Amino acid sequence: MSVPPAAHSALPRNPSPAPPAAEEVLLAKWRKGLPLKETQLFLLLAVIIGLFSGLSVVLFRIAIDWTKLLAFGSALSPLWTRALLVPAVGGLVVGYLVIRFFPRVRGSGVNQTKAALYIYDGYIPFNTVVGKFITCAVGIGTGQSLGPEDPSLQMGAGIASALGRRLRLSREKVRLIAPVGAAAGLAAAFNAPISAVIFVIEEVIGQWTAGSLGAVVLAAVSSVIVSRWFLGDQVMFGIPVYHLVHPAELLAYAALGVIGGVSSLAFMRLIAFARPRLKALPRRTQYLQPATAGLLIGVIGIGFPQVMGAGYGYIDQAMHDQFTWQILAVLAALKIISTSLSFVSGAPGGMFAPTLFIGAMLGGAVGGIEHHFFPWLTGGVGAYALVGMGTLFAGFLRVPLTSVFMVLEVSGNYSIILPVIISNTIAYLISRQYQRTSLFDLLSVQDGIDLPSMEERREEATPHVEDAMRPYRGTLLGFEDPVQVALTKAEGSPEALVLVKGTRHKWFGIKKDDLQRQAPQLRQTDPLHDLLPQTPLPYLHPDHSLDEVLRRMGEWPLLPVLSRADLDKLEGVVGLADVLAAYRAAGDSIGEG
Repeated sequence: MSVPPAAHSALPRNPSPAPPAAEEVLLAKWRKGLPLKETQLFLLLAVIIGLFSGLSVVLFRIAIDWTKLLAFGSALSPLWTRALLVPAVGGLVVGYLVIRFFPRVRGSGVNQTKAALYIYDGYIPFNTVVGKFITCAVGIGTGQSLGPEDPSLQMGAGIASALGRRLRLSREKVRLIAPVGAAAGLAAAFNAPISAVIFVIEEVIGQWTAGSLGAVVLAAVSSVIVSRWFLGDQVMFGIPVYHLVHPAELLAYAALGVIGGVSSLAFMRLIAFARPRLKALPRRTQYLQPATAGLLIGVIGIGFPQVMGAGYGYIDQAMHDQFTWQILAVLAALKIISTSLSFVSGAPGGMFAPTLFIGAMLGGAVGGIEHHFFPWLTGGVGAYALVGMGTLFAGFLRVPLTSVFMVLEVSGNYSIILPVIISNTIAYLISRQYQRTSLFDLLSVQDGIDLPSMEERREEATPHVEDAMRPYRGTLLGFEDPVQVALTKAEGSPEALVLVKGTRHKWFGIKKDDLQRQAPQLRQTDPLHDLLPQTPLPYLHPDHSLDEVLRRMGEWPLLPVLSRADLDKLEGVVGLADVLAAYRAAGDSIGEG
């Protein structure tokens, strides 16, 4: 029986009184004999996680292909009876498995991995990995309009979590190990290690350190090596070489960005409207919701079987101009409907592949229309389809950096980067303007959990020292000033701390009360430095964050702010009251926004 995540931390590590198993003894001896610190062990473990995650993704892809072959046969187009009934039967099986055995596998897997990181200390039950593998293989293989990438991400995170607990890593390392596995799973599924690393940092972790980045990169690279060993190292999609002939052509890609942004909004709002309403229905209906979605997808699939499953083969066909622009537009619209049906029904599966499919079809359709009216445009339909993939990715999933690198990696075509950046940026800005909440944040709110919004973290303005510092109103003393002179100057100073300019770019400080108390103990001609502490004041620069003020301040009432170009030049001072005022002003501006 699996342990509920909330209760996991309360359970003892080894509740059984029985002597440790042989593998436990060997594990203890192995760890004791390794001359490695935990940080080094963590990096080694990242490689192992990548190997296991890559192998699991290879098996996952094979399972999906075999399920599809058994369910629909080997014909190019399935019989209409199979197209109609197989998705419904598959949905019925998936619904039963999810409700009865694997309740944690609902959804894409991205938010579940974030929840493991921020709520459950990195804990992901291993039966979630098993459940995700089985239910997604059945669902995607029988025609649910979902993809394998997001589930691969969650399976990699689950494998990493299990290994981290098995090796009894510290709480901090176990918490961070889930994103490491997530990057490994996503990299193997996409055959794109750079995009996987950026996505995990951009959407799951939100920030990075050298240690976490190193582990994520090692896991992603090792998983891709395994994936390419078994599945080949070819790029996912190939298009003819693209060359931008005239800068005016960028306007055509800008138009694609506008259309992609509007389509992303429609896609997101359809899910936002339908998902909570289906979740609010009685529990007994959840057994039938994936089957009902499968039946409706089957109806669509009779005429357009391309919308069933992940659809990578049809994306490649669209890039090689094998559909008319009218068919491409219809496929984009039907894929939005079918994917929404699958996702809101609770069928486990990812949104990456459908997003790429919709973007490719939409881009190809826009390219076909623009070539019809402006035949001088040089970019082929394949180029527009490729840019469209990134455009919808940026507008719908709202990961702008990942969307650019993903297009470059899955195509291996770096000559198209300028149109991709222009179109993606426009789609992202339109989506941001008219849908304030991103998809992953929206899903977490609907599920009743408060996960950190990585998009808000990227957009929030961080107050700096220059926002809080003020002019120094006191008297600036010299290192060699006589004590009596210093005392006379300090008496009229409104500042609680008297600043003293030392030698070699050092600044000192003495509290006004301490100066008045200690000065009578020295001769009037003694230099002031006899009263100063041995350690100079910590100082700041205007571009430092306000967090740095709090770290450096200690017992001092204020700190000097110095110019980076001249450490003898005092720009101002900052104290605790100034920091609080700056934070309060920043909070007020956020509230007004």
